[in-house]
Order: sequence, then C-alpha cells, then structure tokens
Amino acid sequence: MAGEHRAGRPPGLSPLPDRFRQDVLAGLARPQKTLSPKYFYDAAGSRLFERICRLPEYYPTRAELALTRSRLREIARFAGRGATLVELGSGEAVKTRLIIRALAPAAYVPVDISGAALEAAARRLRKAFPGLPLHPVVGDFTRPLRLPVPAAARRVVYFPGSTIGNLDPAEALAFLKRARRLAGREGAMLVGVDLRKDPLVLHAAYNDSRGVTAAFNLNLLKRINRELGADFDLRRWRHYAFYNAQLGRIEMHLASLAKQRVRIGQRRFEFQLGETIHTENSYKYSIPGFQALSRRAGFVPVRVWTDRAGRFALHGLRTGA
Repeated sequence: MAGEHRAGRPPGLSPLPDRFRQDVLAGLARPQKTLSPKYFYDAAGSRLFERICRLPEYYPTRAELALTRSRLREIARFAGRGATLVELGSGEAVKTRLIIRALAPAAYVPVDISGAALEAAARRLRKAFPGLPLHPVVGDFTRPLRLPVPAAARRVVYFPGSTIGNLDPAEALAFLKRARRLAGREGAMLVGVDLRKDPLVLHAAYNDSRGVTAAFNLNLLKRINRELGADFDLRRWRHYAFYNAQLGRIEMHLASLAKQRVRIGQRRFEFQLGETIHTENSYKYSIPGFQALSRRAGFVPVRVWTDRAGRFALHGLRTGA
C-alpha cells in the first residue's frame, strides 16, 4: 500500500459498482488470481490505512511529510502560485493543507475512486480554506478523466503517497502520459516515489507487528462478501507480503490456508492450499530510474527532494510548452 486514496460520492456521481464486480470476477479468473488495490479503500479500508500510516514500521507517510515541510518553499517556487491544483487521491489532507497554503491555488480538484471519505475531506478543507473553489471528482485516475475546470487554466497535478508504485512499469508509463495531458501546456506535476532501500525495512513496513496491514488486506475480502454477495471465509486466508528483489517491488497476497471453493453470485472459484490472490505491488525506484520513466512520458524532470534518510522522493516535473 503506497497511496492515500479515499472514497467519496458527491451529488450526481457514483463509484460504478458494476465495474467492481467485473474487475473482481475477471481478476479471480486469471491463472494468478488478482484483485486490484484500488478497491482496498471502502470506509473500513480507509480507516485501516490511516492506522497503517501511524505505525512505527510504516515510514513512507512520515518521510514524505517531513520532506514536504522542510522543502515547502522550494516546492512552491517550482510549482508556482495561482494554478489549479489537481490532487489524484485524497487522504487525511495534512500534506494537502501545506501545499494549498504554499501554492495559493485558483481552485482545488481532488480526484478519487469511491466512498464517503473524499466528501468528508472536502468538507474539512472548505472550512479550512473558505475562499478556495473546491471541486471533488469521483473517478478512476488510471483512466482518462474530465475535470470541471477550464482546460486553459494552468494546472499542477499533485500525486503524493507513492501510489505510482502500485502500477507496473507499463501502467506507470501510461499513467504518467495521461497525467501529462491532464497537466496541460505549461503545467507541472509533483509526484511522490518510494525509493529502494534495505529489504528488511521494506518487509517490516508491510508486515507490521500489530497486524494492521494484514487486516487491511483481508478487509478486501470482507468488502467482496458484503457488496458482491460472496462467501469468503476469512479464517481460511492469511496476509502474505514479501520483497521481490528481482522486480524491485513489494508484493502483497492473500494466501489460501485450505483447499476451498468460493462463491460470488453465480460464479464459483476453486483455490488450492497455498494458492494466493495477488492484491498489490509496490514498486521501489531509484531517482535516475524514475526520472528516465518520466522523460519517456514526455515530462521534463526539473527538481527532486528527499527526506534526510533518503527513503522517499518528491519529483518536480514540467510539461513544457
């Protein structure tokens, strides 16, 4: 889990429950069964992720917040004031508040896939910044988006939390290309990236001693049971996360503790003892590696900031004319 994305349902918008069903059924029909991490964040999942962010083992949130605070003036000089700030994903909004104060945007557009937390975050921000035009958008930012702001407005796309690590390299490249189009001419992007580091640090971050990450992973099965009428028995599943050094990524899985059959509506899925459902990747980048990826997407890497321990990076990218 790399991101801080939450759910919301402003008037007239919905999180497309049919897409959830389609994605779950398609993912479980694959030879390596998969579930998309974008569906972690129902109300319970969002609360669990907020607990994860406060765990001693989970360094990314603290590292990113520390570097944002310490380099805020430099970040603001790079991004500029008075643009439309488009945040892909919204969380507890601590970093967001810092960025809004520093950039004094003409408008703020948070984008997220589903649920009530986006709307709640918008209410809190309206109280904190009463003069700021705020336009929450429920949408999947891994797909093309239409925003309720003029296309001619200068835009800064903000993508904190290292959620880009959830995408495989081809998906990350496609995402950055879409983000470049979203930023538009003379636009910019601020994107958080988790850096490569000691595998033991990574292992501890995704296998915390309090079992919160395990509960977060297993909650996805609870959501499928509740929303899709499935019959997963959570006592027969276990959280399993490890660092794949060859691919440079953490992998999160749910491992079957028995040979079993699961029903989702009219569909049946067979699981063998030890078989896993792959729920998330979290790729870790080097600074030169991510800059090369952003160049391939058409961005110009301009700045990069890291926390003091070199665990996390915030990249400043420009689109050019």
